[in-house]
Amino acid sequence: MRILLAEDDSLLGDGLRAGLRQLGFQVDWVRDGEAAERELRAQPYEAAVLDLGLPRKDGLDVLAAVRRSGVKTPVLVLTARDAVPERIRGLDAGADDYVVKPVDLHELAARLRALVRRAHGQPQERLSAQDVELDPASRTVRKAGEPVTLSTREFDLLQAFMLSADRVLSREQLEQQLYSWGQEVESNAIEVHIHNLRRKLGPALIHTVRGVGYMLQKGLSR
Repeated sequence: MRILLAEDDSLLGDGLRAGLRQLGFQVDWVRDGEAAERELRAQPYEAAVLDLGLPRKDGLDVLAAVRRSGVKTPVLVLTARDAVPERIRGLDAGADDYVVKPVDLHELAARLRALVRRAHGQPQERLSAQDVELDPASRTVRKAGEPVTLSTREFDLLQAFMLSADRVLSREQLEQQLYSWGQEVESNAIEVHIHNLRRKLGPALIHTVRGVGYMLQKGLSR
């Protein structure tokens, strides 16, 4: 799950990036408002964590600008501005959630997962398709009730498919969700991970749509 982190405090930003990566997120980190706005306009992030007190462009102005331009990425505002009027301004500008510093890392991760689920129309924390169930919080997968061991990339790919069940995703879209800046992507990486998922979870789960991409089928075909 690829997210954007906009935070100018080097110590906090580095800690959040490292912590969120350990919890299964792919994190792109920017340190000023202009960079945050540029990336939100250009990249299909699953969610963004946006500090308000950013240099070069205030976070509220970034939020208002990207919402005017049609960007629908869920945004969690993370800020030291804890007065109620400031929270109201952030929500009115288009924020989806609002957290005051300091924040517990696990709470931040849970709020991000909830934002992404809601954006994909998934009300339940655990995702399911056919006889496969995925728990994003514990990063575990079960098939017919039995645990299945997946690599980090395999889990991330399955989660991306489950969030967009019954929708075709291109290889480029999948790569954008699985890899953050600076990570090398081998030309056949997606195909290899899909092959492994089919081997571990069954061939009926993920279908190839020739010339377009792949689709996870939520229910079994009849």
